[in-house]
Amino acid sequence: MASLKTKGIYQITIHLNIIMASQFLKVHPSDNVIVALRDQPAGADVTYEGNLYNLQYGVSAKHKFVTEDIDTGGAIIMYGVLVGRATQPIKKGEPITTFNLKHDAHDYSTANRQPYSYTQPDVSHWQNRTFKGYHRADGRVGTYNYWLVVPLVFCENRNVLIMKDAFERELGYAQTDMYRDQVREFLHLYQAGDMRRIKSLETFTDAPVARKKPERPFQNVDGVKFLTHEGGCGGTRLDANTLCSLFAAYAVHPNVAGITVLSLGCQNSELKTLEDEIRKRDPHFNKPFFAFEHQKGTEYSLMSGAIKETFMGLTKINEFERSDAPLSKLSVGLKCGGSDGFSGISANPVLGHLSDLVVGLGGQTLLAEFPELNGVEQELLNRCVTEEKAAKFEKLMRDYAGKAEAVGSAFAFNPSPGNIKDGLITDAIKSAGAAKKGGNAYVSDVLNYTERATESGLHLVCTPGNDVEATTGQTAAGANIILFTTGLGTPTGNPICPVAKVATNSALAQRMPDVIDFDCGPVVDGTQTIEQNAEALLDYVIKVASGELTKAQQLGQDDFIPWKRGVSL
Repeated sequence: MASLKTKGIYQITIHLNIIMASQFLKVHPSDNVIVALRDQPAGADVTYEGNLYNLQYGVSAKHKFVTEDIDTGGAIIMYGVLVGRATQPIKKGEPITTFNLKHDAHDYSTANRQPYSYTQPDVSHWQNRTFKGYHRADGRVGTYNYWLVVPLVFCENRNVLIMKDAFERELGYAQTDMYRDQVREFLHLYQAGDMRRIKSLETFTDAPVARKKPERPFQNVDGVKFLTHEGGCGGTRLDANTLCSLFAAYAVHPNVAGITVLSLGCQNSELKTLEDEIRKRDPHFNKPFFAFEHQKGTEYSLMSGAIKETFMGLTKINEFERSDAPLSKLSVGLKCGGSDGFSGISANPVLGHLSDLVVGLGGQTLLAEFPELNGVEQELLNRCVTEEKAAKFEKLMRDYAGKAEAVGSAFAFNPSPGNIKDGLITDAIKSAGAAKKGGNAYVSDVLNYTERATESGLHLVCTPGNDVEATTGQTAAGANIILFTTGLGTPTGNPICPVAKVATNSALAQRMPDVIDFDCGPVVDGTQTIEQNAEALLDYVIKVASGELTKAQQLGQDDFIPWKRGVSL
């Protein structure tokens, strides 16, 4: 990302047309590190942009070596920003590691905002494109048509799971019985005394030949989704109220057509709070809403009543049908997880260009994971459309960082062992690459956790970096599809919002085809530009928004973790 000061205007651009056919890449002209795109052996002499480097120690793919001698305390620059400081001298051509580099990042302030200009990409090719969605009374469009069942307190988890088993099996939404069949086969062999046969059977690498799927009586209902959690009582009132806010955000979500609520009756997360939060988000809320309180009678009456009303509700929402909607009705969550050294080079910039296209078409994009914006805060402050929104972003970031530091868990601790092994040595390196998902558009709004996006454009959504806490929060903000980049692989999904997994490299896409939906590897091997890959991804997004299931949906990967507003990175 280049920051060019021209006549007092700061222009933030990203080099979208770089084709990385070589074995090395310098991401930004002012960087003093070079990324190895392929493994480089110790002792190799490398020439890049006319300069010779001797790689005395060798450099693994996705890792970086320095372009000059760095003294102790010297700055390491990548993506054009400070990403760390040397803890010992680093020789030209030597790789940066956790032994010679520590996290550091520039400070930021709303008071230091600079003018920002942005040139929107040409979206004429997409202007008349549509997707097939479910039009809701509030003007939003769902990409799926779900009924939602939630417990207001963990005491009702068991009852929710009993309902889940009954509805999914009888209505054709249950997952495959392949593993149950496997256990049955093992049991029969064990009872026959044939342990040798069990040992000789190979494990699955692909799904066995699928049985014929049961007919679904409600063809226009994409599923009944059942959430469970560990909150609602016994914690802080803030967490209980936040849980109600989260469920309210899901209730008004365009992918949800109706909701059933199970309550014990005495918990902190009160039904009235939930109803107030729903009305706050949608004063004209008119979706079917059924609430049942356990302490008013027997468990049998609770369950029988909830099942009856839910079934009747399904007959009503089955009347909805998909119809054409403009791409301006897309709300795309931008997420990364299981990141590697290619994330900020291929898949995240691809999402960034896609984000700019969607914003240019009048849609919404949602960039979350505040711990992974560490080091690029000033750029984002510059991009906020108003001083007020910039100030809100700064306050949320400083409050979050302060809480983390207070318990000895600063943002600098964010990279996981897998991240570090694959080249993301510091949080600032990880963050600078993660922020590429937000492209270059102006920041239209800044949202706290559970706040709903109501404007078009790019939004910053306060969530942890934790994969499921983040996707849970992005969905609450209104995402009707989430694009999730990964270099190492993760099956993460969401109950009501489709999550498409985008691989940073082709090796991952080939290794985990049951998890990965889209491959950005062509950007790394030089066969596609970032723009070309992003436009192919937008074509895929339209298919998913029209009902093509993502791999996470096919696997039934319905992950849901409410963020207790403590420290989570």
